[in-house]
Amino acid sequence: MTDATVGADGVIQAGVTLGDPDGQSRGEPPVIGRNATIRSGTVIYPNVVVGDNFVTGHDALVREDTTIGDDVVVGTQTVVDGDTSVGDRVSMQTGVYVPTNTTIERDVFLGPNATLTNDPHPLREECELVGPTLEHDVSVGANATLLPDVTVGERSFVAAGAVVTEDVPPETLAVGTPAEFESLPGPLDAPNR
Repeated sequence: MTDATVGADGVIQAGVTLGDPDGQSRGEPPVIGRNATIRSGTVIYPNVVVGDNFVTGHDALVREDTTIGDDVVVGTQTVVDGDTSVGDRVSMQTGVYVPTNTTIERDVFLGPNATLTNDPHPLREECELVGPTLEHDVSVGANATLLPDVTVGERSFVAAGAVVTEDVPPETLAVGTPAEFESLPGPLDAPNR
């Protein structure tokens, strides 16, 4: 552990790295809010600010210049690759991948092994990397893939295994490969369905 700021009542297990794992001091130590539970093997890089009640699984990774709200879960072997904004009450299950330049608003659920992408080319080319935007109250099922620069509208569902290649309108179900859209039945009153 480095000179990271960790709020009261936090539990930081052995084998956690808070700060630059290479010891090169590239930026400010991370700031972690109150009541955190950070499990062994987790690495949180410099210039990361995390709210209260943060919980990780084992071997989670949060890269530089990321902000994370309150009551967020980053599951075992989940990677948040930096320059990313995560809102309050977000739950990322085991094996989720969140690339650089992604926006995840409040009350979002990402199922196991959901993969978000930010590079539109299968070969290395110079281009602007833009991750997806997940608006509030979105649910993404296990093993779903979201392509670069797509927006998933508020209160939408992405079905397990779906491949999202274009923007998903609000209150819509995206299902299939490539994903097709269906209107969700009935009122959607409860947050975090």
